[in-house]
Amino acid sequence: MDTTVWSFAFRRKNSDKNVEVKRLERLIRDKDAVIIGAIRQEVLSGISDVDAYEKLRIKMQDYPDLPVNTEDYELAANFSNICRRNGVQGSNVDFLVCAVAYREGLPIFTTDKDFDLFAKHLPIRLLRG
Repeated sequence: MDTTVWSFAFRRKNSDKNVEVKRLERLIRDKDAVIIGAIRQEVLSGISDVDAYEKLRIKMQDYPDLPVNTEDYELAANFSNICRRNGVQGSNVDFLVCAVAYREGLPIFTTDKDFDLFAKHLPIRLLRG
């Protein structure tokens, strides 16, 4: 699960009408949604209102972080290098998401078009709304 989908669900007004949010709700209900700490950090970052931050932080505690290990960081770096050699740029968090998803055999649920570019060069699967 990428930051974009979690952000739609938790930080956008009228998110309940969004097809991706509805799909996320089904994944959560079926216990198929996962999050890593870096995604949690991205979703919580930039919230200037202290009360809104605290409310979202508490709400997100319902979703435990999938553990990230040393091999995930190494694979993320390798994925970044592969993409860069092919002219594709991405963030460290995006490649960490790719690495953890690959290790766990999970598709990445995202609306971020960068992942379409990554998927051309990496052994990842994408899930759309």
